[in-house]
Amino acid sequence: RFNIVLMGMGEPLHNYDNVMTALRILCDEGGLAMSPRRITLSTVGLVPAIDRLAREPLMPNLAISLHATTDEARSAIVPINRKYSLQDLMDACARVPLKRRDRITFEYVLLDGVNDTPEDARRLVRLLGQIRGKVNLIPLNAAAGIPFDRPSDARVDRFAAILAGHGVTVSVRKSRGRDIRAACGQLIVEGQKKTAGQQAAVLMK
Repeated sequence: RFNIVLMGMGEPLHNYDNVMTALRILCDEGGLAMSPRRITLSTVGLVPAIDRLAREPLMPNLAISLHATTDEARSAIVPINRKYSLQDLMDACARVPLKRRDRITFEYVLLDGVNDTPEDARRLVRLLGQIRGKVNLIPLNAAAGIPFDRPSDARVDRFAAILAGHGVTVSVRKSRGRDIRAACGQLIVEGQKKTAGQQAAVLMK
């Protein structure tokens, strides 16, 4: 058994028709006969495409690259937020039909002193509101070319504890290879100058 995650340097919902064709083939009895529950589509939050996806008869798991709890902070990290605000995005998530045990995953890269405060954690709780979701906290893998730092383990634990204390299902991603600068997001930026958009894409991996 294996799972598939559609994500990376490209935005899956920018390639909507081809992505849905691939999903149908993967789930078809003549393809890999996979359950849609073993496929996750990760998006930065293209609201019209999320609404379109919500109407599909074949619905993969949905992961949202959130990363901030205010429009000002998110627009700096995830430029698409300038077009579709946090409220627009959360409203779209609330419209996604979920089966009884399903949840939307909200990916949240923790940046030291940027989005990792107790106030951010409490705002995140309020943002989720009535949405059936879970939060995947991802402490940044710092590297040359990324203008942010990794928060301390104590700050990560405090953030997670606030979410859990308010009934939010939360996990903290463990990184491997940080000691040799080979963790996710580190190899791709070492020695390279990246645009703001590319840096944001690295943060969302």
